[in-house]
Amino acid sequence: MSATAPQLTDTVHTFAQLLSSTRRGARLARLLAAEQLRAWPVSPGVTERAEQIVAELAANAALHGRVGSRDFRLTLTLDSTAGLLRIAVTDARGECLPSPPADCGTPLDAESGRGLLLVTVLADRWGVEPYPPGGKTVWAECACETPSPDTHRGRI
Repeated sequence: MSATAPQLTDTVHTFAQLLSSTRRGARLARLLAAEQLRAWPVSPGVTERAEQIVAELAANAALHGRVGSRDFRLTLTLDSTAGLLRIAVTDARGECLPSPPADCGTPLDAESGRGLLLVTVLADRWGVEPYPPGGKTVWAECACETPSPDTHRGRI
């Protein structure tokens, strides 16, 4: 009698990268996230939403979370079994927590201040966690379905 060993499939994919807390680092975070998500089994619609979420969270880390020359970290985690993509951006300013979009009172003619409102609209949920000893992680999650093989193969 011969038994076959069960085959384990990768159901969790992770990408993490330290980036400079600058506008250039924030732009690079968006570009790296888009490239990584195209390599994973993620639908184009979720990739587009995630790219915008990364852009907003990375810009906030570079603008509001910057401490000296300390970097911020972008982490993407795709759990195919759970159908969930988690985007996390960790910066060094744990005392500077983001306000919920309804509390910020940004004037309609302001040039900035709507990033977390976009994150609220694009993500299924988001939040903030402390990152000891003095930082924070702002995260967002998007439900995702694995695209059909034909859809994934057609992307470049």
